[in-house]
Amino acid sequence: MSAATFEIHLTDEDLTAALRGDVQAGLTASPKSLPPKWFYDARGSELFEKITELPEYYPTRTERALLERVVGEIAQVAQAEVLVELGAGSAAKTRLLLDALTSGGPLKKYVPQDVSVSALRGAADEVAHEFPGLAVHGVVSDFTATLENLPRGGRRMIAFLGGTIGNLVPDERAEFLAGIHDVLEPGEQLLLGAGLVIDPAVLVPAYDDAAGVTAEFNRNVLHVLNARLGANFEPERFEHIALWDAENEWIEMRLEATADMVVTIPELDLTVEFAAGEQMRTEISAKFHRDGFETELAAAGFATERVWTDPDDRFALFLAERR
Repeated sequence: MSAATFEIHLTDEDLTAALRGDVQAGLTASPKSLPPKWFYDARGSELFEKITELPEYYPTRTERALLERVVGEIAQVAQAEVLVELGAGSAAKTRLLLDALTSGGPLKKYVPQDVSVSALRGAADEVAHEFPGLAVHGVVSDFTATLENLPRGGRRMIAFLGGTIGNLVPDERAEFLAGIHDVLEPGEQLLLGAGLVIDPAVLVPAYDDAAGVTAEFNRNVLHVLNARLGANFEPERFEHIALWDAENEWIEMRLEATADMVVTIPELDLTVEFAAGEQMRTEISAKFHRDGFETELAAAGFATERVWTDPDDRFALFLAERR
């Protein structure tokens, strides 16, 4: 077995600088907002894992069941020699792909990418142990800004699973998909998981569970700001809000101040006032129609080869070729 190798394009100092910039911009804007990537410290990651096990939260189990059903077809069509996974995390679902792509297929290398060195190292080492014939090369980076750092060589397939594409607004999605197009060679592929537009009566509870786990996950971004920037947020004084925006076709998560308050952030020399009832957006989770997303892929220079959906049409996997 060969040990996993790593290259680091994102340091803790880089992450702190990005956090400072995002918080300065988001909390001085009107309306206020914070990017969802700052949910994920160790506690936030644990809370999200709990969310994926909740009865209301269908996306993770739906995507996994779909992947289990069609992974053989994906491997047959893709014939990938290199699998690149963006936002790999624990690489749990990726093992389904790796099993299929290495079973008599041409796969030679797995390239997991993530912002977390510790998460990436753990996942990469586990995959290297489970697939001793596979080269594993981890890349520590931010996929929204450093796609050019992904290694080249071999017929690559980039996997972006979990419906994370929905966290990007349309302009960001267009820029992101164009960036993937630019780092791929003609004939290489993108495998992308996306949530579909469904009945809001099913959709909204997935982001506002009865047990309140998602509420704690949402408020965790305030704990992160307290820990990393010395802020004095009182997270329990913010109420979790999840609503369906029918015009934009996305779930929007917000935190609502339950009273007038003043928050100081010493690391930014910033004082922020919240009025009672003021809401701050912390995440969007866009949902898609199959035809509409194929149009977005085409605009970025991809030709859709296959689309698979679950029996209830809640989630889709798109396999697209870079033209």
